Amino acid sequence: MKECNKPTLVIMAAGMGSRYGGLKQIDKIDEQGDIIIDFSIFDAVRAGFGKVVFIIKKAIEEDFKAAIGDKIAQKIKVEYVFQELNKLPVGYSIPEGREKPFGTGHAVLCAKDAIEGNFAVINADDFYGRGAFEKIAAFLNEAKDDDKYRYALVGYELHNTLTENGSVARGVCEVDSEGFLKGINERTRIEKHGDDAEYTEDDGATWVKLEKESYVSMNMWGFTHSILDELEKRFIGFLDEKLPANPLKGEFFLPFVVDELLKEGKASAKMLPTSDVWHGVTYKEDKPLVSAAIKKLKDDGEYPVNLWE
Repeated sequence: MKECNKPTLVIMAAGMGSRYGGLKQIDKIDEQGDIIIDFSIFDAVRAGFGKVVFIIKKAIEEDFKAAIGDKIAQKIKVEYVFQELNKLPVGYSIPEGREKPFGTGHAVLCAKDAIEGNFAVINADDFYGRGAFEKIAAFLNEAKDDDKYRYALVGYELHNTLTENGSVARGVCEVDSEGFLKGINERTRIEKHGDDAEYTEDDGATWVKLEKESYVSMNMWGFTHSILDELEKRFIGFLDEKLPANPLKGEFFLPFVVDELLKEGKASAKMLPTSDVWHGVTYKEDKPLVSAAIKKLKDDGEYPVNLWE
């Protein structure tokens, strides 16, 4: 496959880990000095991606490039784009006092000029697994819009995404009989209670059980280029209609745009189920568990001890 036809991997790394307390996107996760992003890129390269686009803040550019370094650029084409508050359409200005980024939809929109063709979007601080990258790459290699935009989402089994160290937010997926996404229910506080997973919407007064095999989104999306034009149009709608109600904290979320397109009948999103175990450092207490899991994967031969040699 020609390099230009290979899918692009877009990595959202502009956010700071507020609960974790630091720039966890570049925090070393094993004895060899690898960070979680290293594994995502390694998996992407062997799955056939042709380019990586990092979305970062300008303020962390030097540290971020030092952490990723030439080791990545020698294996795959790399480009950096910046998500900044002033990246707004002509005629719009930053609300007075606003410091919070405008959300994941705005992040991907900031990368528009760096993306050609089909692409995947992931978080910087999540470990997705080899199988997930193989599935999304296979989809993107064939994806083509027809009467609808043709998108995809990798779905993880809920029990493979939980932490013992506190609550997590997950998008619980509704899937139809043909394996297409119908919608995502955002559950902002899910906890592991013994062998069960439960969520609360009233600050813990009541809990609702979730099926542990339910598919959840970990923000691993596959898109054709069409999503970028939709993000551009709908971001203006967000600025005009929704931001005034919450000028300091309102966000333009990528999954919300997909949900709108699904409801309007303009797009489909194929669910790509994976049995891979997600690993992430939501809390500092998670880090030794993730480090141990990655060490085991290396010991089992899933990854070389030194990723980039």
